[in-house]
Amino acid sequence: MKKRALVSVSDKSGVVEFCKSLVKNGYEIISTGGTYKLLKESGVAAIEIDEVTKFPECFEGRVKTLNPFVHGGILHRRDKQSHLDQAKELGVEAIDLVCVNLYPFKATIERTDDFDDIIENIDIGGPAMVRSAAKNFDSVIIVTDVNDYEPIIRVIEEGTNTVEFRRDLMIKAYEHTAAYDSMIANYMNKRFNKGFGSKQFIVGSKVMDTRYGENPHQDGALYEFENHFTNNFKTLKGEASFNNLNDLSGAVKIASAFGDENAVCITKHGNPCGFAIKDTLLESYTEALKCDPVSAFGGVVAVNGVVDKALAEKMNEIFLEVIIAGRITEEAQEVFASKKRIKLFEMDADKLVLSNDEKDFKHVDGGFVYQDADKVGEDEVQNSKLQTTREATEQEKKDMEIAYKVASLTKSNCVVYVKDSAMVAVGMGMTSRVDAARCALKKAEEMGLDVTGSALASEAFFPFRDSIDAAASAGVKCVIEPGGSIRDDEVIEAANEHGMALYFSEIRHFLH
Repeated sequence: MKKRALVSVSDKSGVVEFCKSLVKNGYEIISTGGTYKLLKESGVAAIEIDEVTKFPECFEGRVKTLNPFVHGGILHRRDKQSHLDQAKELGVEAIDLVCVNLYPFKATIERTDDFDDIIENIDIGGPAMVRSAAKNFDSVIIVTDVNDYEPIIRVIEEGTNTVEFRRDLMIKAYEHTAAYDSMIANYMNKRFNKGFGSKQFIVGSKVMDTRYGENPHQDGALYEFENHFTNNFKTLKGEASFNNLNDLSGAVKIASAFGDENAVCITKHGNPCGFAIKDTLLESYTEALKCDPVSAFGGVVAVNGVVDKALAEKMNEIFLEVIIAGRITEEAQEVFASKKRIKLFEMDADKLVLSNDEKDFKHVDGGFVYQDADKVGEDEVQNSKLQTTREATEQEKKDMEIAYKVASLTKSNCVVYVKDSAMVAVGMGMTSRVDAARCALKKAEEMGLDVTGSALASEAFFPFRDSIDAAASAGVKCVIEPGGSIRDDEVIEAANEHGMALYFSEIRHFLH
């Protein structure tokens, strides 16, 4: 008995070859619009949808497949005699395979802001057919991904078209329509409700399972937005764990926050324990490591550039768990080859690549909080306001920018000390800003690092002058903070007393 396939696709790649294979395997092709035209031009036997619906396409193409001869053909149950009898009575013929991908809504909103055009590119018939075919997966093959053309033909030819195979396609189909509707809802809320509608949809595509979650008893997986990892993350050695990916994210955000500069960031448990920008990446890594070599042991290093053999040999002197860079040369990879536990990743680019997500969210018990992603503006530090008599030198301004950007990407409460473009002390995740400052200075002393002449940044205001007094005692010459405390006058007075340069950015950058 001849089977029928309904094929109506926006993405026409591979569809001609797919339909030729279907015809070869005994399928009759029903098609619509542009797909029908392409198939006919390519010599594929097909009948137009009007012959099935017995009704013309109408309302400028808004209605063409919304018809009982289509949905009845897809949805009636083949295992129920009453359905088969009714189909025969109504003249409804079975449709056994539905191949649909939807109007390119994403491409439309990227191409135009014309609302009428956008509305016309919301697919109605397509999702309806997909959902119908998916619902009746017991009898119908639903195809929504061009990458599935080959395996579908293979199971048809091999006679292995099992219910389990069709079930997997059904799940993919509902993921497809759910993602499509989510995209439309999110777009409408962005356009009319500042992105914060009564429902929020977070949709990611699975990249891989992680070995486990944060701990061995937890399952975990990585999902991506806009193919970010698919396009910009290449595994060279090892397997990225759940925790690795979290740490990598923090390190990459910091190392890539300075454009094309030779930045190197070392992190442990998502927080920076070393950072520097020098003339070469080798110098940057060497200086970054000095900040806290104890914490760097088993840490994550993000290199905003290419890791060559010389840098690899320096890195190989201690145990590092993860290295990520724009690129890692083959010679550098050979240096790490004997280290079984090290993991190497690159972005196949000259520099690190950020996705620059517009939104950010965090799970809380029972839900999630959702917000605009935080970013330090390009001119935020340059436009900060001098509050004291003394003005920072050019090097101090550079150190101030580094300290401020690193602080904005470090767990609150935090303070960051930078000297000669290298972080020399950091205190993070403390319940008291004074404790953060003290902890940072104590660590620097233990490491034998001189913070005299350094710039100090805080991601939020200093509530009292005690932090300024402590910084002055350590030899800090320049401070940047948001300002906004009711005791700002006391803080400014303290800075002037100590001959320090104090700047207010007037923008807070908490990170919790």
